This record gives sequence, C-alpha cells and structure tokens, in this order.
Amino acid sequence: MAVGHGYSRHDDGVARQGTLPRPGLDPDRAVNGAGRTSGDRSVFLREFLRAPFTVGAVAPSGGPLADLVTTAVPREGSPLVVELGPGTGAFTEIIQRRLAGRGHHLAIEVNERFAERLAARYPQVEVAVADARALSETLAERGHHQADVIVSGLPWAAFTAERQGDLLAAITGALAPHGAFTTFAYTHTRWAGPARRLRRSLNLRFEEVVVSRTLWANLPPAFVYFCRRPRVPARPYAVAS
Repeated sequence: MAVGHGYSRHDDGVARQGTLPRPGLDPDRAVNGAGRTSGDRSVFLREFLRAPFTVGAVAPSGGPLADLVTTAVPREGSPLVVELGPGTGAFTEIIQRRLAGRGHHLAIEVNERFAERLAARYPQVEVAVADARALSETLAERGHHQADVIVSGLPWAAFTAERQGDLLAAITGALAPHGAFTTFAYTHTRWAGPARRLRRSLNLRFEEVVVSRTLWANLPPAFVYFCRRPRVPARPYAVAS
C-alpha cells in the first residue's frame, strides 16, 4: 500500500480516510489465553503468502517476546501508546493488559484484513489502516501530537535501506523526547545486511539503544531493541547501505 492516511469502511462499502469502526467481539471466534484465536496462524501464513514484504513472517510472535517488547508501556499514568504493524494482535493483548483501561492505544496496520480482525477483537483499541511512514499525519488527524511509547512489530529485515530510513524518521519525529521505542529482530538474521543496517540506524537516531537477551523460547528465537531519547534530526548518515 502506498504511503497515505488511514481509512475505514462505511455502510456504503466505500473506503474513506479515518479509523476502522470498533464493533464488539465476534462470539464465533474462539480466543485462547494469549488473546489470539485458533485461526491466527493460518491467517498470518495466508497474508504472508499474499504480501511477504509487508507481513514479513509466517506466524505471529510468541508470548515471551510479546511480554518483553511491551515492557516500555508504563503501568501508571495516561500514556499514548502507538503500536506499529500489530498483525493479528500478539502484542496488542499485552499492551492492553499493561494499560488496564488507562491512556490511549492506537494501532496502525497497513494490512486491511489484519486491521479488521484486530478492531473486532479489541474494540477498546483505535485501529487505523495506514502506512507507518505517515505516522505524524495519522496522529495529527486524531488530535495527538507525540506518542509516549511506540511498539513495533514491523518486519525490518524485509525493508530496503530507504524504507527503513523513512520509517525510523517517522518514528523519531512522532516520539516524545521522554518516550521509548521498542522493536524486535530474529536472532538468525542478526548478521544479515538489513539487520546490521537497522542496528546502525538505531544508534544514529537514538541516544540510548539497549539490546535484550535472546529469547530462545520464541520461535524463531528473537531479541528486543529498547530505544530512548530520539535524536531529531538524526546524526549524519542515518540510513546506511
């Protein structure tokens, strides 16, 4: 999908800019204890086969990874938490638990099928169909200025250097100076070109970048980047080839 603002389906079936409606949970969907339905894996695989460069994985992230990547969401106050690339909601459920009815949770998903499924399952979450590169515009449309926490499920290894750079610029531009950004990567891709480029770019765009332990229990094993104090603008050569 090209960069642009979010849109929603109206009664006449026309897609317009805005936010997906927030219907109640479909009672026909069996939800397990992690907040995911029994069909999540098949849905994820089907969307990966349809659009591998926007989905980037063949299955949703596991519970240990979801717990770790969302630890930046505070358990007090009223933060604005933005979730990028929520997919079928592996991180969404944990963010909602940590917020416990406080603050505001905005999920931005480029895949309309995932977004509709997410909106049905989590009516308390504001779901926008939009490209994350338009993050500042998406926030402004909804009356928000900057996010306190941004949690990313985006498939960085599938992105070109230009796309990585555009996304990180959007993230640092929309994150409050005191805010935190978290994202993850798979251990087996750690030394691949796109993963090494991402690490260099994070160091150029944030004053503090902490790498977590490896989560061997996740399939595949993964680790998390915890980033704070965004640099705007970034240091020179923020997008490395």
